[in-house]
Amino acid sequence: MTTSQKHVTILVANLPAERDRRVIRESLTLESAGLQVTVIAPRGDKRLKVLPGSQNTRLRPYPVYVLGGGFLSFAVEFLWSFTWIALLLAKEVLSGRAHAVQVCNPPDVYWPLALVFRLLRRPWVFDHHDLSPEVYATRSNGNPNKYVYGLLVFFERMTLRTASAVFATNESFRENAERRGVPADRIAVVRNGPRRDEIVRATAAPSSDGLHKLVYLGVLGPQDNVECAVLAAEELIKLRGRSDWRLTIAGDGETLGDLTKLVADRGLGDVVEFVGWLGSSEVDDLLRTATVGIQPDAPTKMNDLSTMAKTVEYLGRGVPVVAADLTETRRTAGDAAVYVPGGTPAEFAAAIHLLLDDPTKRASMREVALSRFDEQLSWEPQAARYLATWDRLLKRTVAIPRQRTAPSSETATESVSR
Repeated sequence: MTTSQKHVTILVANLPAERDRRVIRESLTLESAGLQVTVIAPRGDKRLKVLPGSQNTRLRPYPVYVLGGGFLSFAVEFLWSFTWIALLLAKEVLSGRAHAVQVCNPPDVYWPLALVFRLLRRPWVFDHHDLSPEVYATRSNGNPNKYVYGLLVFFERMTLRTASAVFATNESFRENAERRGVPADRIAVVRNGPRRDEIVRATAAPSSDGLHKLVYLGVLGPQDNVECAVLAAEELIKLRGRSDWRLTIAGDGETLGDLTKLVADRGLGDVVEFVGWLGSSEVDDLLRTATVGIQPDAPTKMNDLSTMAKTVEYLGRGVPVVAADLTETRRTAGDAAVYVPGGTPAEFAAAIHLLLDDPTKRASMREVALSRFDEQLSWEPQAARYLATWDRLLKRTVAIPRQRTAPSSETATESVSR
């Protein structure tokens, strides 16, 4: 089999392919290495036949219907996705493609297909996007049904152990895979950072109106604890007044209504603004003059083990971060962040207040942020590890080529963490 004949099929169940930035980067990396790629994912833009920015990465979408938010509804939706993915994957195999498969979670239900592919002696790789048991526990307010939680742990263990190789998105995910019984030599840490040339960096100066710009960038969901950022703004008024700073919340999600009401009820409309979900160029414009990036995620087990996509976005543009003291946040940001032990609004406000009055520290944090991004967090070092795993599984001995840039997209969403 020649290099041009080798074909990788990527399976995604929770997002249309064109909205999953990680899958886009992975697909372009494989394509640039001379591999053919097909992505089976929920239907998004019906006009798309190939992945945006790619030369010939094929899209094979399937219809999705959202039934509700309960556990039974989720189970029905996942069964529907499993059925469609199994049928489309079988078609790929019968058509002479799918020489190897990468499956992305959630959910962790595709391990029966992994058993079939292992019997066929074809590589089956698990790209571990989310810790599903911990996500469920967090959404259950820390009181999950023990039987449901146990079932999710079983599914995760089977998904990990039936894979030919595992891509872990950080060190905590790698450690979790080892605890579930995966040998260390089958795990590669492939983080979720953007390419260096995808972003425009900040100027490390206040905005043109002289105000310090505080920024929250990301999803507005219950687990993201954005309420803490709003209440921190209220606490910050007590420390330094209202005259020299503003908080911008960029994003969308199910708690947006509650957050806008909170701002109105607390009389914070003059210092807190909502700008909605932003495209890539708008994110660059926002962060170019940002003084501080806020990561208010509460210190839960899931958050402690997760890498927040927003924090990598801040670091890539040299924006100092104030965050709750979480294991993977420290591993990501290092000395480019100030950490608050309890993650309370008062602690956030005190840390931000001190940082706004210390331009020397902010300048030092900026340099650390840019260095960590370039050397550890950007997609370029991840792509090298990603391709090295595929070269081993497919028995390839080719050099890693220069990759094309992943396209900007108004609707693109990071699927890994927040």
